[in-house]
Amino acid sequence: MASAAAESGRELPAFAGSGDPSAPRLAYGYGYGYGPGSLRELRAREFGRLAGTVYLDHAGATLFSQSQLESFTNDLMENTYGNPHSQNISSKLTYDTVEQVRYRILAHFHTTAEDYTVIFTSGSTAALKLVAEAFPWVSQGPESSGSQFCYLTDSHTSVVGMRNVTMAINVTSTPVRPEDLWSAEERGASVSDSDCQLPHLFCYPAQSNFSGVRYPLSWIEEVKSGRLHPVSTPGKWFVLLDAASYVSTSPLDLSAHQADFVPISFYKIFGFPTGLGALLVHNRAAPLLRKTYFGGGTASAYLAGEDFYIPRPSVAQRFEDGTISFLDVIALKHGFDTLERLTGGMENIKQHTFTLAQYTYMALSSLRYPNGAAVVRIYSDSEFSSPEVQGPIINFNVLDDKGNIIGYSQVDKMASLYNIHLRTGCFCNTGACQRHLGISNEMVRKNFQAGHVCGDNMDLIDGQPTGSVRISFGYMSTLDDVQAFLRFIIDTRLHSSGDWPVPQAHADTREAGAPSAESEADVIPAVTGRHSLFPQEDALTGSGVWNNSSTTVNAVPVAPPVSDVARTQQTPSEKAVGVLEGALGPLVVTNLYLYPIKSCAAFEVTRWPVGNQGLLYDRSWMVVNHNGVCLSQKQEPRLCLIQPFIDLQQRIMVIKAKGMEPIEVPLEENSERTHIHQSRVCADRVNTYDCGEKISSWLSTFFGRPCYLIKQSSNFQRNAKKKHGKDQPPGTMATLSLVNEAQYLLINTSSILELHQQLNTSDENGKQELFSVKDLSLRFRANIIINGERAFEEEKWDEISIGSLHFQVLGPCHRCQMICIDQQTGQRNQHVFQKLSESRETKVNFGMYLMHTSLDLSSPCFLSVGSQVLPVLKENVEGHDLPASEKHQDVTS
Repeated sequence: MASAAAESGRELPAFAGSGDPSAPRLAYGYGYGYGPGSLRELRAREFGRLAGTVYLDHAGATLFSQSQLESFTNDLMENTYGNPHSQNISSKLTYDTVEQVRYRILAHFHTTAEDYTVIFTSGSTAALKLVAEAFPWVSQGPESSGSQFCYLTDSHTSVVGMRNVTMAINVTSTPVRPEDLWSAEERGASVSDSDCQLPHLFCYPAQSNFSGVRYPLSWIEEVKSGRLHPVSTPGKWFVLLDAASYVSTSPLDLSAHQADFVPISFYKIFGFPTGLGALLVHNRAAPLLRKTYFGGGTASAYLAGEDFYIPRPSVAQRFEDGTISFLDVIALKHGFDTLERLTGGMENIKQHTFTLAQYTYMALSSLRYPNGAAVVRIYSDSEFSSPEVQGPIINFNVLDDKGNIIGYSQVDKMASLYNIHLRTGCFCNTGACQRHLGISNEMVRKNFQAGHVCGDNMDLIDGQPTGSVRISFGYMSTLDDVQAFLRFIIDTRLHSSGDWPVPQAHADTREAGAPSAESEADVIPAVTGRHSLFPQEDALTGSGVWNNSSTTVNAVPVAPPVSDVARTQQTPSEKAVGVLEGALGPLVVTNLYLYPIKSCAAFEVTRWPVGNQGLLYDRSWMVVNHNGVCLSQKQEPRLCLIQPFIDLQQRIMVIKAKGMEPIEVPLEENSERTHIHQSRVCADRVNTYDCGEKISSWLSTFFGRPCYLIKQSSNFQRNAKKKHGKDQPPGTMATLSLVNEAQYLLINTSSILELHQQLNTSDENGKQELFSVKDLSLRFRANIIINGERAFEEEKWDEISIGSLHFQVLGPCHRCQMICIDQQTGQRNQHVFQKLSESRETKVNFGMYLMHTSLDLSSPCFLSVGSQVLPVLKENVEGHDLPASEKHQDVTS
């Protein structure tokens, strides 16, 4: 029965709009000139950039429409807006327009200037900080118990951060759990002493940005009247309603729910502009706000030489220090207009987004493995019964069939392969994260000591989750988005063995000038391992040793001459076959690769010089976009079709690609003409220089958009972030090129063969193999490939020697979605990541990072194919004092 349920779970449930037949039918789509059937038309016209993309992070930032931006741009092109603090005609136009926008904001929230004032800020965080600093707190002292600052534990970081302001002035901060307030509301409470006027502040979110639960707006009046007590303290309560998440998809009626302070961020509603928010202050509370600093535009009069300052009478003018972002304020007018025109208003958006969320919740809740185990665990305080109690946010973790949580970073990486954009972590809401995931305060401290910080990818510690996955819907979200997401969950969790779902290539997202998928299929970069040597492939394919051609480069510096090296080197195929015929022969290097241009094709060599950053010229260059941001195969998979060749004697790099004329780039910069730029790699600042207009034009033609080639400056040293493993002597800190984490990456052919066998297990229909060993090896983009006897034995090594060179093993490489890109065609396919995720017990690890433990560059150093590899086991492995190659049985027992 469970199996039958699982089979039916692979089918998407019918979209009915509501799980309760007796409930009122909710709306999907908009009827203002478009209708539900033409929501796709709205998406195509207003959000064409989303073609092939499933965007489900609207709680993080929703998206602006094309007509909204066009309308605003036309406004700027047709009018001259000056500084509103001036008195000229253009400034008067700006001032009047800004004031009109204030009225429009108040009307949007069903109130007027008689009741509320709009103070523009840089966002809701700045609005919260303003209240924290200006609220009329009374410090605790001998004659007063002082004010109380209370906040719901299910609050954004920016609310919790207000407590540091209150602590500095000796005001008590008290976190309040949602369940405590719910139970207090059920019990009811007597009205507090109305004579005590000690000011207190209670903050809570209208909608949790973690789970989407909507807290009662009735709490505002209940707390203010004293019928509901956050804490039992006499005094006058004010309420701050954090509305940033709520108002992105729902109307807020401030005439009915008169909170004293309401912070909002406009990009949550319109997607544009960012960096602009507001604090809506009830006029009865505004006179109580106290301000110390005063900036430009806030003073009616002041003296520079004496303590004399008269603030402006308007609350907004007193608190808007300096010149406000007036052009962004004007953009809000076009945001309101467009939202009204496209959807008919916030009530329609509330109904539409909740309908999608309710359907998704029902579908996810019903998914089961063949053994009946749930596929996801949803974190919610509601049953998604109505939009009054639940917003369009779903928070969950994916489970395996034993009920173990799959780390959110793996889910995120897998979603990226399907071009699904979601969010993971704790979402700047540690309180809700702890409550729903069962994370104690002590666990938070221990996780931090283990290296976990907010926003990283350390998703599991000791098997326990540090965060979760969140999807959220916006006004332009569609049923197609929902079903694509559900198919992603079903495909990746409920597929049957040998039945691999293959996502379609996103042909509609190709840049101009890109070759079609058909033309890409036969593109073979000349040196990316087409002739890589894996003699074990014979046993699997019966094809014999691959034909070796002259494209594998046997390269060394000018001295000694290349001809001398060629005479002393065996061909790679001779060496590798000879070594592997023995049952337990010595470990040797079978292949060497460097990647001169980051994310571009590999350059295979048989002997290559070693520098202080790794293989000479490995990741010395990278391609950047028009903003100087590094491109990787995650954004531009066709980078793998760019083939670099290095000629050490002529001191040039030749770059090739199908359909393009080869182009040469000098290996070193001309110091007299070089202009140094700053760029970033993995959050590190690096000094680089532009390689010139000629190669820029070549790359721009190939990719169909402006691109540039830059190289790390030869006199710039980038150090590894931290020391790994054993203590290092002073001055031996690893230096890096433009690599992500380490100088070298090593992989083991036996590990590749094990994965190859898992991927190519035939079903009952005798399906042909999906991957060759050669294809798999290229996807992992290693520098050093060895002929290990057993799969993943390299993960037990602490150090290795290759020839005369010694390396520290830093740890495993945590893989991302790049391993799903076919390095010969640039096409994506999620199978490799999916199978590796299933087969490894923890992270999706493959390959080991290495760095030099010591390196004497006083004489030339080289790595060579055929060199013997001598590993040393980690100390916690029995018999660690022996090289691993001498005791394979111990390693694998």
